[in-house]
Amino acid sequence: MPDGVVSGIVFALTPTIVVGLIFWFVMRAIMRADRTERAAYAKVEAEERARFEREHGRPAPAPTPGE
Repeated sequence: MPDGVVSGIVFALTPTIVVGLIFWFVMRAIMRADRTERAAYAKVEAEERARFEREHGRPAPAPTPGE
């Protein structure tokens, strides 16, 4: 156990800071994964719409709000 006031403060705050940093890194990873997944989905969606237009000669139907 720390004996000084400063070391006591550091000892008390370190777990909170570490947990906060872990939380921040996890949330950052989740947000980046979501961003890249949405970009990949949009790319596939655009490719499918272009393929539909080539095959059918008309624009693809608009997506429903649930999609």
